[in-house]
Amino acid sequence: MSPQRLRVLVIGAGTGGMCLAHGLRRAGIDVAVYERHRDRSDGLLSYRIGIGPTGNKALRRCLSPELFDVFLATCARSPRYFTVISERLRETASFELRPDTDPVETERSVARMTLHQVLLTGMEDVVHFGRTFTHYEQRDDGTVTAHFADGSTAVGDLLVAADGTHSAVRRQHLPHAVTRPAGTVNIAVKIPLTDHVRSLLPERVRQGISLIFASGGIMGVLHVMEFKWDRDGRLRPDLDPADAALLARWPGLRHDATRDYVNIVIWSADRHFPADVMDLRGPALIDLALRLTRGWHPDLRDLLAGSDPQSAMPIRVATSEPIPQWKASTVTLLGDAIHTMTPGRGVGANTALRDAALLVGELRQVAAGDKTLLAGVADYEAAMLPYGYARVADSLSRNGTNGDDPLYRPVVGRLALLGARGYFGVTSRIPRLRRRFVDDFYTYRGEND
Repeated sequence: MSPQRLRVLVIGAGTGGMCLAHGLRRAGIDVAVYERHRDRSDGLLSYRIGIGPTGNKALRRCLSPELFDVFLATCARSPRYFTVISERLRETASFELRPDTDPVETERSVARMTLHQVLLTGMEDVVHFGRTFTHYEQRDDGTVTAHFADGSTAVGDLLVAADGTHSAVRRQHLPHAVTRPAGTVNIAVKIPLTDHVRSLLPERVRQGISLIFASGGIMGVLHVMEFKWDRDGRLRPDLDPADAALLARWPGLRHDATRDYVNIVIWSADRHFPADVMDLRGPALIDLALRLTRGWHPDLRDLLAGSDPQSAMPIRVATSEPIPQWKASTVTLLGDAIHTMTPGRGVGANTALRDAALLVGELRQVAAGDKTLLAGVADYEAAMLPYGYARVADSLSRNGTNGDDPLYRPVVGRLALLGARGYFGVTSRIPRLRRRFVDDFYTYRGEND
């Protein structure tokens, strides 16, 4: 087979879509990304996602070496501890995590908006903002045409859905591939990291990721995010010179308002929330979070009370229903567009990055003439679906993300809470179990599936 010229249309400029675009561009494949948001600062709140070895490897594979170094430099301080606490700030267990000396074999704390700015770097001619996808047409000549709400169209050889949980591409391409509520609701808030806020946090909580197992069927997670620039956006004077040089010439910092903050997410089964929770915003949502955490330690409630009202958002957690593999065509999907999973530990983001790197590898072979486009798409989907749906199942079984978890049952919940606290307490005190837990923290995302 002779080499093939390809034009790839990507719907959605999120994490997976942009990683794919970088990888394709580096491979010499023509790519265009279409994003419904108006500009590079629109539509995203800068909440934390954890990028682990799977995601780090995919980014290193797809980004240019310098841009991968920018990614590393823009990450928040890596967590030193994974700590389990009660709602009264009592430490149940604490695990020391790996240092971030290795570029990939670690857990990186990433602000979603900052990663978005990194992935948009140098792609001004590739990303088209303000383009809301409506439908596609597959032509007899093998091309596919994407249609947008403004009446414009784009023609390519392959259309990739990277448009998230509510994917318009998936609704047309795979109408039987549906998501369902997982039975839980999250409330996420951000608190500016001031000296007062630091004083409210125990040392290990301040230096890591903290999981809150609270009584009454409420769960929480707390992340502390500290960056290499100050609250005015100026680079800190004690930076490594190489990082300082990278960030000084990186244009993305001008578009990113992310500053040091604490990210708190509380969640529980649907029944703990009012029927109109998804309509609440700002102070009303913070007030609800405070009502749900009435018995929590005063310092945790002080944090919640100091939340930035504009940052408060409700999330009704959804999960994909697995479907059998379909016949490959000139339309395919990646990330949440095909395997939506519950939040926590960055599983969704890491899996989307893994999808992107896998699809880049297949399309490289297509462009080189080593296989046909449909064979490349079929091979991608055959590999992506099993690990994607495995991660969906894993995410439902972790830390109360499923509304049917025993933690949320009125009587059994007390026993489940004691059991969970006991598990972490024992695991943290036995060296062999502690090492296994930390190893699992980095390998959970299914790299070897």
